[in-house]
Order: sequence, then structure tokens, then C-alpha cells
Amino acid sequence: MTKLGKMILVAGAANLAIFAASAAGAQDGTGRGWWDSTSISGRMYFDVSNIENKVDGVKSRAATAPNGATSGNGANFDIKRFYVGIDHDFSSVFSANVTTDVTYDSSAGASQLYLKKAYLQARIDPALVVRFGAADLPWVPYAEAIYGYRYLENTLIDRVKAGTSSDWGVHVLGSFFDGLLNYDFAAVNGGGYKKFPGGGNLNRFAQFDIEGRVSAVYRGFNLAVGGYTGKLATPYGVTTHHTAERLDVMAAYVAGGLRLGVEYFDATDYSAALVAASGPGDSAHGISGFGSYFFLPEWGVFGRYDRVDPNAKSAPTRRDAYYTFGITWHPTQIVDFSLAYKHEQVSHGTVSTSNGSIGGVAKGAYSEIGLFGDFQF
Repeated sequence: MTKLGKMILVAGAANLAIFAASAAGAQDGTGRGWWDSTSISGRMYFDVSNIENKVDGVKSRAATAPNGATSGNGANFDIKRFYVGIDHDFSSVFSANVTTDVTYDSSAGASQLYLKKAYLQARIDPALVVRFGAADLPWVPYAEAIYGYRYLENTLIDRVKAGTSSDWGVHVLGSFFDGLLNYDFAAVNGGGYKKFPGGGNLNRFAQFDIEGRVSAVYRGFNLAVGGYTGKLATPYGVTTHHTAERLDVMAAYVAGGLRLGVEYFDATDYSAALVAASGPGDSAHGISGFGSYFFLPEWGVFGRYDRVDPNAKSAPTRRDAYYTFGITWHPTQIVDFSLAYKHEQVSHGTVSTSNGSIGGVAKGAYSEIGLFGDFQF
């Protein structure tokens, strides 16, 4: 037998012994086993909708797509995201989380499975929590929680790809004064959760990127300031002439079924291509205003408007404008349905957003109407 085969047998035998000991009742003396400290959860974003995507007034079509897909036109039942999470508590201090994410890869014409989160957590105190691995970044998940309609659309910087929701690194967060003041800082690889860190001499970078947020909440009023700086996973040894930087600000009121808020960002060189290139660089800035109100316990209305200058230096006339509105039915605590209309228009060029590539020589327009849903277990 080869050395590798022996190692596999030894590892398998060790795992089997651990499992057998647990299954046979290796418990803590209270009748509780490891399974009592483990929970499984799931969440799915889905929709039944029709899309019309026009480039300079003509419906777009992908001429060379290997799977024959068109560029966002037609009707479909979509699964935008499907998360499965496993949480385990080792003690009152240490715990772990693994969350998978399934999404569609249009280039491969198939679904892909990712690790969205995978971290070990040490909860030393409410004011000091440390996570090692892939975990929520400080800004996007915070904005999603305030907005409340992530299943319908990504929040501002995530929608225009000026930020992401999770990355690999070390995360330090906490709260003071019973949650009145909160902070969240992370030193991360900069490539997002899909860029899996292979270890050893793989995926090495010149430095860690830093993202942070300080926020406060009082009687429904929320105020947050955050930022990002780094090289966005530029490989070690590649000469860079710019550093990606981003400023984030949010103010909102969330109470009594009412949500009103505004989010603003200002980014410089937030593109891997621009970071690795010489020249004057580029910048982007945008604002998002949103609101929703549940006029009955199960029924609500919502609306949102975004305006973004995606290339303020390199293409100062380029604009991205997005809006959505609709009505929501909330039949139970874990299910939401929204009948919604979404529209996005890009002028003087193209922009890659969460709705695909939108734009044209003069302008491009994306419209979608349908039923959007979110359920959890």
C-alpha cells in the first residue's frame, strides 16, 4: 500500500472512531451530545419574472453563449441564492459556522457551489468577538439588514460591484451600551468569498485589505460610517499604481413597520483592472434612497431609487439609474412575497451590475416585473 493510501486509511479510521464515540453516547454527563449544540438553517431567494433588456433600443441577445442563453430577456423561474448554514457551539466562547451558497454560472451554463462563510468564532465579550475565516464583511450585510429587501435586489455598492458581502481573513466586531454603539473591522484577502484561499504558496497577496464600520442605533434611528482600502487581491509581485478606497455612509429610521433610509458611497479605483494599471485611475460615487411601510401586519409597500456615476473620471457622462417599487405579503415569520417592478438605465456606455451588463453606445434599459420571494428554515 502506498504512503498516501495509508494516510487516508488512518484519517478515515480516526474520523470513524470520533463519530462512533459520539453516537455511542460520549456525552457531557447531562444526556446531551454534540448534536444538541448544532443547528442547520437555510434560505432561498427566488422569483417568477419577465425581463426586457434593450441595448440602444434593441433587445439584446448573446450570440456566442455556450448554453444558448440570451442576455437577460424572457420569462423564467429563477433561484437567485440558496444558502445552507451549519452552526455549532463548542463552548460558551467558541463556535463555528459553515454556510454554502449556490448560484448560477452563466459562463459554464451550470450551478456552482461556494463557501459563503466558514469561520471559527471566539465570543470573548459582547464588546469583543473575533472570527477567523470567511465571514460577513462590515458594510454590505449591515446595509442589507437595514434595507430589508435583499431578496429583491442587492444593496447599493453590492449592486454596482463596488463591494461584496463576505471575504476570507480576520474579523473583529462588538457592541457597547446594550447595542447602542457597534463596530466591525476586518483584515481580508480582498478577493471576496469566491476566491478560495488555497494555502501554501497559492493566492498570495502583497498585503491585507481593510474594511471597517462604526454604527449607532437609538430608538429606531441608525447612523453608520464605514470604509475600505486595499489592493483587491492583486497577486504578490504585480506592480500596482493605485489603491482601491471606498467611503460609506448610511442614515435610516427603522421602527413600527416603517423603514426610511439613504446610503451613499464614494469609491476610488475600486476595480482590479484599474488598481493594476498606470494612469490617472478612476472614481465612482452614488446614492440610494429607500423606504417601506407595513400598513397591516401582513401587507406592506416599498420603493427605492439609486443614482450612480460609475466612472466619474474616465467616462464622466456615464450614468446608472435604478428604481423599484411594489407590494409585499408577509404571511409568516419566515416567508415573504413581493410583487415588484424593477427598472435600470445606463447611458453613454455599459455597466456591470447585479442585473447583468446594461447599457449601449447611447443607452441601455433593463426592466423586470414579477413575483419575488424569500423563505427561511
